[in-house]
Amino acid sequence: MTSLLITHARLIAVPAGTDDPGYIDGGWMLVADGRIAALGAGEPPAGTTADETVDVAGSFVAPGFVSSHSHLFTSGLRGLGVAETLYGWCDSMLGMTSGASADDIYWSTLHGALDFLGNGVTTAYNFTDPLQSWERMVDGKRVGDAPMRELEYHTRQADACLDAGIRFVDSIGMDATVGSDEEIHDRFAKSVAHTRSLDADFALGASIMGQVQWSPREDAAEVEVEAMRRLGVTNQAHFLESPEAVPLQQSKFALYRDAGALGPDMMFGHFIQTTPEIIEQTAAGGASMSWQPASNGRLASGVALVPEMLEMGMKVGMGLDDQACTDVSDPWQNMRMGMTMQRARTKDPLSMMPETVLRLHTLGSAEIMGVADRVGSLEVGKFADFVVVDPRRPDVGPLWHPVRSYVLSMSLRNLQRVYVGGRLVSQHGLSTNPLSAEASVRVHDRLPRIAAELGHPH
Repeated sequence: MTSLLITHARLIAVPAGTDDPGYIDGGWMLVADGRIAALGAGEPPAGTTADETVDVAGSFVAPGFVSSHSHLFTSGLRGLGVAETLYGWCDSMLGMTSGASADDIYWSTLHGALDFLGNGVTTAYNFTDPLQSWERMVDGKRVGDAPMRELEYHTRQADACLDAGIRFVDSIGMDATVGSDEEIHDRFAKSVAHTRSLDADFALGASIMGQVQWSPREDAAEVEVEAMRRLGVTNQAHFLESPEAVPLQQSKFALYRDAGALGPDMMFGHFIQTTPEIIEQTAAGGASMSWQPASNGRLASGVALVPEMLEMGMKVGMGLDDQACTDVSDPWQNMRMGMTMQRARTKDPLSMMPETVLRLHTLGSAEIMGVADRVGSLEVGKFADFVVVDPRRPDVGPLWHPVRSYVLSMSLRNLQRVYVGGRLVSQHGLSTNPLSAEASVRVHDRLPRIAAELGHPH
């Protein structure tokens, strides 16, 4: 199939350059060679033809969701560390992957990527499990002497995303406590080179998994900024997330600031335990943040001051984080949790509206990831990545405000189809990928074996 025509759709385009959601009640969209060729209201122009026509009969057709902060390898680790905040939860979850092989992490990542696609997430910023195994936090930092794994452990995670058919930005840890600085940069460059060798329609870019919050190195930010400049990559740091050791976390913000990291290529993931000065300096520098409300609630991390950040002009995206701390990677749940958290905090319904969270979880996420020219909205020339969502199955009643109903009343039950590049990748939650069944078998077989080998207490 090289062309697809969608008819009788409730189109939600989320176009760039405006706050208007771009809603068309009764529209059509033409896909050719994986990209959006045309769209509009009413019936397609006379003579419009395609290899396949799908009449969606009043269903919503909207951009595939973009998760600006994800850890796809965690799909088989849900339900761990439920009684813990961030560090204890990491011990529980990442303590498990310390026993994983490159093959194990490939199938775990593939399982997670297919899960995202089945839930309408077509693009992800994917933090890969680092080459250096997890070690417990001591006094708010890591010692940095945990064992290192071979480069294949990273590259197989990127391969899994490609094989799943999800678009992704590959986020790679620099493991900056092992080897000389040149050895660290060389190792990271090899990972970046592998990602850049993959199909660029799916591997949308490489990035640094910023680790200053965790690192014992005082110059960790300088090492990361040097890599950003050498290789032209972005950086997203888990930062100011946990409610523990807050003064120590806040003190490390200056390390990024003084290293010259604050710019459009710098993202802060979570960014909860901030100060007015930190927010002001971040916004002034042009850096952005990724907001994970479902994860922040699950781990008792707190509530980021997102309305205030937006008011100051900071760009914000939304992520589903680990499947092991959102448990169900449901973008509608994530949007609603974020909206209700902010309204409860501010006691002002206008502080977070449905249209805002929809934009943040689509085009806003694409913008902070640097891929908004290709994904995040339904616009001519962009990849035809979209979801078909039926408000009558189950029936939510009259759509008084359709875009708001899309955010507030839709759920995974209403999600009928997911397309990437105009190709059907999931229908009624079932993957069309031929590797799906094997991924399930592998994850169910290997993870319990790893736990038993490690004596993991679950």
